[in-house]
Amino acid sequence: MTKPKTMPVAADFAHVRDWVFDLDNTLYPHHVNLFAQIDQNMSAFVAELLQLEPDEARALQKRYYHEHGTTLQGLMLNHNIDPDDFLERAHAIDYSALLPHPELGEAIKALPGRKFIFTNGSVPHAEAAARALGILDHFDDIFDIVAADYVPKPAGETYDKFANLHRVDTRHAAMFEDLPRNLKAPKALGMRTVLLTPRNLDDILIERWEVFSEEDDHIDYLTDDLQAFLAALTAG
Repeated sequence: MTKPKTMPVAADFAHVRDWVFDLDNTLYPHHVNLFAQIDQNMSAFVAELLQLEPDEARALQKRYYHEHGTTLQGLMLNHNIDPDDFLERAHAIDYSALLPHPELGEAIKALPGRKFIFTNGSVPHAEAAARALGILDHFDDIFDIVAADYVPKPAGETYDKFANLHRVDTRHAAMFEDLPRNLKAPKALGMRTVLLTPRNLDDILIERWEVFSEEDDHIDYLTDDLQAFLAALTAG
């Protein structure tokens, strides 16, 4: 297999007119660990819903996440829950850990074409996080789990839905993600794929399937610094 590049080559992105970014652990680094709060809220929701002990609820939540792409999808399929109630409770978090990142904002703003957030979370969550980072105004739109009819990435139909809704020519688009499996469909659609990787795996609780492996031949680039990567594409 061809190994992913780590240093951005501007020519590889010269054709890109639509820039698509995942939110959590992509637009902000993994070590911020904002998702830990969401994770705790989801486990509490499962425990309350099914009258489970905390450990049992967390194990079931993780199983649904692994099998269905999101905990929400697993709960909808198996327990017929109200998705809006779940999303509201899951994202009732403190965003103060996210600090303004004006350099990232400028790097996104400088990209030629449209910019989108494409998340398995909700629009309110994406808006709150992007606003805390000071980058919300640089995006044209947010495609969330509601717009996806609650079918999460990595489902191919969800990428098709996004592309059709926004009239994205995927052959002229790039996708930035932190989960390798969520880049398979974009690569198959002709998109340039960039995987965001944690800087120090030793300090982060992460499952093996969530990190890059030699079998991930659908990934064009790896980077642990989104701002530097984007800035290099428009420098000079």
